[in-house]
Amino acid sequence: MITKSNEGEVLDFDWGRIEWLVSGAQQNSDTMTFGRVTIKAGSANPRHRHPNCDEILHLLTGHIEHSLGDERFAMNAGDTISVPTGVLHNARSIGEEDAVMLICFSSPDRQTQGE
Repeated sequence: MITKSNEGEVLDFDWGRIEWLVSGAQQNSDTMTFGRVTIKAGSANPRHRHPNCDEILHLLTGHIEHSLGDERFAMNAGDTISVPTGVLHNARSIGEEDAVMLICFSSPDRQTQGE
């Protein structure tokens, strides 16, 4: 099944945007969620956890500092991080350009809990 660029679910936030392209809610996967996230330069998404799935995040453009539990990692375009189920994390765009990432979850109904 193909999702065209204008067919995803778009969520805008003060820190950036999430575009959901594949998920159970979109009825195009029974096993995964996939999307694209943009974090505005100098902004961060809130720390959160996913109690029902792992997450893989791949940075396409920009530079971020990604917190994972009690650790922090500097990431550049081309870097990938794996976030285990239930671990608190977030990303901060630390460059002068927006950070754009692909995100994938091991569940069609990704759940999120704030810190």
